[in-house]
Amino acid sequence: MRLKAPRILPLQESQIAPELLALMGSRFKAIPVLNIFRTLAQAPKAFKRFMVWGGYILSEANSLNARDREMVILRTGFNWKSGYEWAQHVRIGLDCGLTQVEIDRIKLGPHAAEWSDADRALLTATDELTQDAFISDATWTALGTCSEKQKMDLVMTVAQYTQVSMMLNSFGVQLDSDLTLDPDLCKPHSA
Repeated sequence: MRLKAPRILPLQESQIAPELLALMGSRFKAIPVLNIFRTLAQAPKAFKRFMVWGGYILSEANSLNARDREMVILRTGFNWKSGYEWAQHVRIGLDCGLTQVEIDRIKLGPHAAEWSDADRALLTATDELTQDAFISDATWTALGTCSEKQKMDLVMTVAQYTQVSMMLNSFGVQLDSDLTLDPDLCKPHSA
């Protein structure tokens, strides 16, 4: 985690406007409102638009299959040292078919020997986007099994979770009580 305390205090659930709570949909009805949403609710107009775009990225409209999408999201969060993003998406990744071994390997990156060529290409593209905001010609070619739409969704997924990681890190969004911080992401920058 970058910060030990929030810079922007999350609202209490009772302080969040009902129309904002409704944007979270049925998926979040059975659990307490997550700290990311309680924090973003401080900016209601932005929150509304964030939920629409984020909803696309996490939906079946995104042409990346759920496993590949979560692999890309996890690598993006790890590259940006976003402890919250990582912890939240480890759980989602496991639900989407990633194994714990694969999740641990995501931290090692695309050069770990055990990746398939397709997985390696996705992780390499993610690394290039988070380092240079550009996928090289060689990596674009290596993504050859991906459709044009999947390549577009790959870039948009990395972009969305780059933005999310920046917000989580800079706003100081703290882990929800049911999450555990990965030891590789424990180094705070300031208090």
